[in-house]
Amino acid sequence: MVDSDNDVVMDGQDDYPATTGVPPTSNGFTKTEPNGHDQTGTVKEEEDEKLSDEKDPFVYPARLKRRGLLPTGCCYDDRMKLHANADFGPNPHHPEDPSRIEHIMRIFKREGLVFTGNDEDLKKVIRTDPRRYMWRIPARHATKEEICIVHHPEHFRWVEDLSRKPTSELRRLSTVMDQGRDSLYVGSMTFEAALISAGGAIETCKSVVVGNVKNAFAVIRPPGHHAEFDAPMGFCLFNNVPIAAKICQTEFPEICRKVLILDWDVHHGNGIQNMFYDDPNILYISLHVYMNGSFYPGKPDNPMTPDGSIENCGAGAGLGKNVNIGWHDQGMGDGEYMAAFQKIVMPIAHEFDPDLVIISAGFDAADGDELGACFVSPACYAHMTHMLMSLANGKVAVCLEGGYNLEAISKSALAVARTLMGEPPPKMDVPKINKEAARVLAKVQAYQAPYWECMRPGIVDVQEMQSQGGQRLHDVVRSAQRFNLSEKFGMFPLYIQRDVLFKSFENQVLVTRNASEARKLLVVIHDPPELHAQPDPLDNSLQPHDSWITDSIPQYIQWAINRKIGVFDINIPQYITHPEDTESFAPKVDERTQQAQIQELMCYIWDNYLQLYDNVDDIFLMGVGNAYLGVKLLLINRDVKSRISGVVNFVNGNLRPVKSDVDTDLSSWYKDHSRVYVSADHACWADADLSRKVMKRRFGSVIRSNVSGLGRMMNEHFKDVQDWMVDRMVPEEEKLGDEMVEDT
Repeated sequence: MVDSDNDVVMDGQDDYPATTGVPPTSNGFTKTEPNGHDQTGTVKEEEDEKLSDEKDPFVYPARLKRRGLLPTGCCYDDRMKLHANADFGPNPHHPEDPSRIEHIMRIFKREGLVFTGNDEDLKKVIRTDPRRYMWRIPARHATKEEICIVHHPEHFRWVEDLSRKPTSELRRLSTVMDQGRDSLYVGSMTFEAALISAGGAIETCKSVVVGNVKNAFAVIRPPGHHAEFDAPMGFCLFNNVPIAAKICQTEFPEICRKVLILDWDVHHGNGIQNMFYDDPNILYISLHVYMNGSFYPGKPDNPMTPDGSIENCGAGAGLGKNVNIGWHDQGMGDGEYMAAFQKIVMPIAHEFDPDLVIISAGFDAADGDELGACFVSPACYAHMTHMLMSLANGKVAVCLEGGYNLEAISKSALAVARTLMGEPPPKMDVPKINKEAARVLAKVQAYQAPYWECMRPGIVDVQEMQSQGGQRLHDVVRSAQRFNLSEKFGMFPLYIQRDVLFKSFENQVLVTRNASEARKLLVVIHDPPELHAQPDPLDNSLQPHDSWITDSIPQYIQWAINRKIGVFDINIPQYITHPEDTESFAPKVDERTQQAQIQELMCYIWDNYLQLYDNVDDIFLMGVGNAYLGVKLLLINRDVKSRISGVVNFVNGNLRPVKSDVDTDLSSWYKDHSRVYVSADHACWADADLSRKVMKRRFGSVIRSNVSGLGRMMNEHFKDVQDWMVDRMVPEEEKLGDEMVEDT
């Protein structure tokens, strides 16, 4: 345990009472009325304040307070380290280490944020530069009434009873509870520390609300944001931030009606969410790793209880007051968090216009924290803090939550504290955002759009569109394709006799009427047509007359029909429309799902159609765009080499190797029987090693196109493809001779 001197922020007295509106001068604050406003109205009062300054040199100068030149507060108490694990097993270390708060205070002192000199020096500092150091906000025990403002009395009694249990029982409890979703340890002083932690949060927030300090940092533990209304959970006993928020709303209704709680702990604050899920005056925004509900705290035992999924936006009067930014995976960093703040957090926060901002400041998303496995830098924490300081007239209270790497938590807390004290955030290079994270943010915007004006631009109300008989454009485009191909070439849909596949590929597979009798077949597996649009420069709207669809497939179909070649046209959609489809932002099908569907489709078409056409002499496969994956899947899942005369692919995305552990000759065959046109701007041409690699057999006969884009490539190489296919076709005379021999 450290010295009591180490706990001094701006040298106050340990018997400092709660913020009742009359804080003592020994902590450096002027006397205030119970409503929290300074007595600064008359000349006599000003003279009294001058005399007060002269009598007590430790009083914060009233002349500065009247100008709004307030210090940053800091709450800390050594007694919070008394909460320790009673299970002294072979591995006593626990992530929620008592030294977490000590390390933060140590770096505050080392970096000069906390005063450590003598009384004479302190008098001089207060007289000349009182904002140079953080101003002390002593912690206290929260009362039962305060804690029960958000917790059930039985829960309070459960925590209180811990102080009366024998060590053997505490060790047993720790062993049982420190696993699974409970994830909690207890000790004989847990109740004491939890009371001080909650009391510290209350005093910190109240000091900010009444204007004793401009903002503040509560270095407290145990943390709170997982604790539920009636149960402890996830290292948390009492939910500190909700307790403090409700106390401030109750005691200062005129100046603290709306509260924003911003939770950047890497774990979702399930307790805070559930306590305020239907509260219109508490806006809870959480940035956390979600991983489809598999990341802690995971799915609740009660399926009716909302979790940290992005679609959970509140209930009743609180609809829209719950914003979950649940990352798809760990590994998020500065790019993702800055984008989340700029696109979601700050626009919604400004529209909400809070009277107080409380940061549930877990630092387990920090670079170096093993539990979070994310990469948020101290500079990013500083920038996020700085943005939040633009709200609520700068009334920001930071309350420590998680964070378990001692170095990472200390450096991150230091960056936040420096920003609170007025230092500009450090310059930082913001990396590009993860693509999947960008999709998460787009989905969050779509879910929040019904409740926030700032979220609506660019978001389509799908249910409203459906009520008007609307369709997704890709369905309209394919319907138009079907009509055109039917009118021009007599093509019709091929029925896929499997329920799941039929729903996915209804109208996506079209064939010419001569396909079953044709001597030659062209099987085209392609992406949907490319869309191009020029937004209006004034309102960014899209007009049909400024939008275009390019599709180079029909010219190949026309050529094939002219040569009496049967055609299978297989369109691979990027998204499958469902009857219950209501998402505004619908991402493309993930590759694993799409690969499984394409493989089943191609094998179905081969097994039920292509291989049964005994009269066919030549089958050519053509893959266009990402859909050329279908060519690869057919080649490696069916023995088709003897029936395929050639393969043509047009590639502007991933180059896919064709190889098989079963058929060792497949790669060589593919090299000899293919032409793979690769876009001129493909990444493989920018790297000499990649350029050499793609020339290997398994990638086929790769040709660098002199143009970029699928449509341009197909137009540019149209004649080359025709000539190459014709050269590989079985001559008519040879086929005629074979037929005569068979007849004889």
